[in-house]
Amino acid sequence: MAESGCFPNRGSAPPPGPVARCAPGVRGDAGFSLAEVLVATTLISVALVSLAQLFAISTRANTSSRASTLAAVLAEQKMEQLRSLTWGFDTIGLPFSDISTDISVVPETPTGGSGLSPSPDGTLADNTTGFVDFIDARGRWIGTGTTPPPGTLYIRRWSVEPLPTNPNNTLILQVLVKPNRPGGATDATGRMPSEARLVSLKTRKST
Repeated sequence: MAESGCFPNRGSAPPPGPVARCAPGVRGDAGFSLAEVLVATTLISVALVSLAQLFAISTRANTSSRASTLAAVLAEQKMEQLRSLTWGFDTIGLPFSDISTDISVVPETPTGGSGLSPSPDGTLADNTTGFVDFIDARGRWIGTGTTPPPGTLYIRRWSVEPLPTNPNNTLILQVLVKPNRPGGATDATGRMPSEARLVSLKTRKST
């Protein structure tokens, strides 16, 4: 008994035996219809656009994460420099403080700076000589002063303030690292993306 089938090619003669006519909308052996190709193309296009958007979002997130990590590392480095400066008592119990080391240059120098002397007002808000340095994209020191040199990616500022309740023996140390983007957008707290801020207390100890 001959098999029945659907033969969409009108130019060819059907084989001997019973022939089943094609029902409307049934695809034969000729392949996909134009509508099916268009639908498949649309779905693929939508999927590719979504993947591209996800890739862009992922790239921005990774870039922001790396920038935030570098800012935090730079802030920690400066805080360690500040904490390593002498702030204690000498052998007979008198206060002894480093008020001359310059940590705004690399390598730091034992003279020419202000050490742990109280900083002027506003050193975290503005570039103040002796309380700021500038960092490039590789995390390298490239200068100090009031104007960022070419290639500056981060501005690093710090402040030294006596603790109001114990001004002679305890200091408040703060370090701020922010991107070198004048007028950059800030979040609800007033901080810029990729900004890092550290605060620490340093109390006199016997040397």
